[in-house]
This record gives sequence, C-alpha cells and structure tokens, in this order.
Amino acid sequence: METSSHRPEESPYVPMDARMKQQHRFKEATPEATSSSPSPSPSPYPSPSPSPSPKRASNFSLVMSPCSSPESPWSLSPLHRHPAPPHLLFRCVATLSAKDGNVLAIAVAKGAVFTGSESKRVRVWQHPDCLERGSLRSSSGGVRSIHAVGDRVFTAHDDCRIRVWRVPKPNLPFRQERLATLPTTSFFPRLRPHNLHRAPITSLAYHQAEGLLYSGSVDCTVRSWCAADARCIDCIAAHDDAVTAVALNPEDGTLFTASSDGTIKLWKRVWGQSAHTLTMTLRFQASPVNALALAPRGRFLYSGSSDGFVNFWEKEGTSCRYNHGGLLQGHRFAVLCLACAERIVVSGSEDATIRVWRREGGSLHECLAVLEGHRGPVGCVAAWLEAEGGAVGVVVYSGSLDRTVKVWRLSIVNGGGEMKVEGEERVVEFETSPVLSPSWVEKKLQAAYMQ
Repeated sequence: METSSHRPEESPYVPMDARMKQQHRFKEATPEATSSSPSPSPSPYPSPSPSPSPKRASNFSLVMSPCSSPESPWSLSPLHRHPAPPHLLFRCVATLSAKDGNVLAIAVAKGAVFTGSESKRVRVWQHPDCLERGSLRSSSGGVRSIHAVGDRVFTAHDDCRIRVWRVPKPNLPFRQERLATLPTTSFFPRLRPHNLHRAPITSLAYHQAEGLLYSGSVDCTVRSWCAADARCIDCIAAHDDAVTAVALNPEDGTLFTASSDGTIKLWKRVWGQSAHTLTMTLRFQASPVNALALAPRGRFLYSGSSDGFVNFWEKEGTSCRYNHGGLLQGHRFAVLCLACAERIVVSGSEDATIRVWRREGGSLHECLAVLEGHRGPVGCVAAWLEAEGGAVGVVVYSGSLDRTVKVWRLSIVNGGGEMKVEGEERVVEFETSPVLSPSWVEKKLQAAYMQ
C-alpha cells in the first residue's frame, strides 16, 4: 500500500531581536494587548518524538526518573547516544519537552536549574538529575533572561520588569520566595517613568560586591539598579541599536555591553558616583553581536555574532584594555548564545547545533564536540563543571525554539587526549534524527545568498 506524506512548508526563522521589536511595536499600537498576557505562539518546528531506547546498554548508562509533578508539561525522554572522537565521551542524558512555549533562558546555581519560556512560570529543576522541583510564578510571561548569582535569581519578563527570587535550598521542600520587583509598584508606571525600560529586556548581569544589577534592553539602553532598595540609579544610552547582551567582570567591575549595531562597549562606574563612563569600544566585524561570555577572572571575552563566528578578546595585562585574539569558526548560521566554565566555552547557534570548545595554552582553542539533536535554533545555553575521578566532567543545558531543553554530559581527561572509558567497549549505539528540515535550510541559504 502506498502512503504519501505531505508536510506544510515551514517559514524561515526570524531573528530573536527582530521578533521582539515587532512585538513591542504591536503592543504600542494596540493598548488592549497589555490587559491579558498572550498565549504561547505555536513553534514553527515539529515537536520531537521520543526515540526508542538503545538495544544495548554501555557502562555510561544513566537511568532517569519520571518528573516529580504529574501536572508538569515537561517530560523526560529516553537516553540518546552519540559517537565521540577518541579523546572525548559525550552524550545527551535527557530531553525535557515543554508545553510552555519556546525556551528562552537558562541559568544554573546551587544545585538548581532555572528555565524560562513564553509562559508565566520559571521552571526549577534539581541539578544534575533533572527532576522538577517546582516553579516560580509571576503575572507576566516571556522570560527572556535569567541570571543566578549566589542565593539570588533575577528574571526579566515581557512587561519590562525584573523579578528577584531567592534560590530554593536543595535539602528543603520547595518554596517560592519573591524578594523584589524592579521597578517597584510605587515607581510604575507614572511616578518614575524614566526608570522603566520601553522595550523587552534581553539580558541581565549582577555585581554582587556592589549590589548592582544591570539590565540591557531592545530600547538601546542599559539600566543600573540598586538591588537593596529596588531603585534605578543610572540609565546609559549605550548603543545605536538593540542591546543584546551584558556581562560583568566581578574582579574590577567592568561592564560589557553588546548590540545589534555590531559593537561591544566597556563601561566603568565613576568612583563614588552612580554614573558610568565609556572606556573602550570593540569592533572587529560589522555583523550584529548576539551574545557575550566572560572567562573566569575576566582574562578572555567571547562574543557570538550573526555571521556564525565566535570572536574572542584577550585582556592586556592588568589594564582594562582588550585586544582581538582571533575567532572560532564552525557554525553555519548566527551564534545566538554563549557560556563559559573555566577553559570550556559553549556556543549555541541558529543552525540548531551546540559546539563545545576548550582553550589550550595561550589563545589556542580546540573544538571538542558538536552536539546535534535540537530541531530548531538554540537560543540559550548554560555550562557546569564537575570532577569525575581523573577526568573533567561538563554538564551542558541547552534550550531551543523547538520547545525542548536538552541535558548533555561530557567527560574530558585532564591535560590529555584519551577518552575516559570503563572496560574495552568504545562503540555505543545511537539513533540519528534530523536537525533541521531541508526546506528551512534551503530558504535560509537562499536568503543569505540574496543579501
């Protein structure tokens, strides 16, 4: 019997900052749109179907337990296995499938993983076994940025406000505890209109020593908040286009801002004042910059751009100057997100892949692995470093516009090039699945060629 399959033609992916601008202009044109939060938009990518379990188990099998909450729209997928080069073992431990909409933000802190989406909930998962502990609920959805430092979690929402939460303790029953909302109700919206961002917030950074929170927005500004009393103490007209990322060096308080105008700017707080001054502008290519990541101690700065490159900048001695050190090439489309864990750099791309890089001696970098499995652009990543006997273990969390969160585990031998294995078996069975539909890739390539 002959069967025919017909699938409607998928529309090409629209960059995140462009979609936020369109949504913001629509809200300004229709006042009634603010009265109720919009329902999550349907994803243009097919929902991943569960893959069958491997026929043969290896020494690295990890058994996942079902979600703790039966009402949860998230579910754990079977273990996926991928081939690895001789010096590395990596595998997809679990896939968390969401009904909350596209996954927009991820953060890791104190044994907890926080995921934000188009819904009004920030899901809280136990690290590293991926059991859902609960959720942080608010009156506004569209959580586009999550930043976790110490015992504080900051979430940015579509209503242009920031919520401050306390990190739930892992050994106690889950309890939601909101500490503040920035700006506070007394400042919103008429009394202090200059305190509020005029467009969605794209990124957050926190200077724990000073108690200052920085927020970058599509409205081209960066605002500085005093976390203790929820005051906006400075508004920086930072760029000529949308601010896509902010990062902070806790060693010296240097603030880094990236924008769709293709520049990265360095700012320093004026001594004894709340104002900030521009100290340096970095620009190597004209392509929009979508993501920033800072290596520990601020020695290296990484930037992901729409041309598919990851540029890195090296700090010049004890000064605050950064010099361009080179670029990491491998992604086919725009780099949308970055994360750093010691010498490990993780990049997520519009081509639906994740690349894991390791910085060698000096400024040399090696691509350790290409993680494939998402069926849509990877918009957020987080990395966590842990010790595994004589090897270094890296846990990578990736969120995609295919409405899934994937958990990856990598094992790297310290200072060597041998794979950490138990026994003689090196070959593991795995099932391949399409990463992107051919029609979507063809349209994307045609659009790039026409430009």
